[in-house]
Amino acid sequence: MPLPFHPPVAVAQASPIAELPAEFDGAVEPKLDGWRVLIDTERGQLFGRSGSNLTDRFSDIAAAAGSLAPAIIDGEILAVNSRGDIEFGKLQHRSPRGPRASDDFSISFAAFDALARDAEDLRPLPQTARRRHLLDLLATSSPLIRPVPTTGDPSAALAWLSTPGVEGAVLKPDAAYRPGRAGGWLKWRRTHTIDLIVTGVTATAPAHQALVLSLPDHAGRPRAVAVTLPIGSRLRSQIAPLLHPVGKARELPGVVGGLPGSRPVRYVPVRPEVVVEVQADQVAPTEFARFRHRPRVLRVRAELHPMQLSAAPDPDESAGRQPGDDPSDDS
Repeated sequence: MPLPFHPPVAVAQASPIAELPAEFDGAVEPKLDGWRVLIDTERGQLFGRSGSNLTDRFSDIAAAAGSLAPAIIDGEILAVNSRGDIEFGKLQHRSPRGPRASDDFSISFAAFDALARDAEDLRPLPQTARRRHLLDLLATSSPLIRPVPTTGDPSAALAWLSTPGVEGAVLKPDAAYRPGRAGGWLKWRRTHTIDLIVTGVTATAPAHQALVLSLPDHAGRPRAVAVTLPIGSRLRSQIAPLLHPVGKARELPGVVGGLPGSRPVRYVPVRPEVVVEVQADQVAPTEFARFRHRPRVLRVRAELHPMQLSAAPDPDESAGRQPGDDPSDDS
């Protein structure tokens, strides 16, 4: 029977929380470091969260999905290196034309929800019922498409953090699947504090201003690795007198301030004299030598000199592309 709808459709999103609760009345799943994708098994197509058609790029997953019953499945495309670790940066290297013989990683799909099956729209069903449909659909699926683990105990989810590529946990109430944040999904990420150099201020209205942050490269020159979340008025009043603009406004590739494919970030450069402590979900820059998610400024580190910080890693340009060329989708 034909499916009741086809993607692209709006997906459920999780609201961030600062702490993992001790108890939760619902399902707890690992938050994986991949690209959010909907699989339409009836048409053999894959769509990113933004609606982009990713079927050709992940033709191996599309082919594996062809053996499944007609369904719409929500999940994450993952890149797995030779050690079996999830490595987000490898996704940037997947050619838009699909897998290549030279790829040094494999691709898999971690399924975490079923939105439709045959002629039934599963979205109005509670999460436990959708989970049963998902497991039934994938009972004989290819090893490339597997369901994520789940638990009812948030503390048990901490064990997942020892696996590279697991960022935290997603908590889902036993409720209907709703687009955006209306469904009550929550996400918790393990965070770290890092010291970075302020090298610019975004050219926006004061209430939305953010800092461009850098680390010294191996020659000692600042290299931009992040754009922060907007800083509050209290921090802004502390930091502003310490900054000294130099030169005209410039632009950074959007990848430094968010996802690949984002718009360029216009900023006013400042002397690399001020170090701030930020809260981030990574211990260091990764793909393209930047932080994937925008860090939050915690405080000024007046006692630190910029050259006391560790050097930034070299940008990952092994695929021969510049940051910002890939329209990836982050969950």
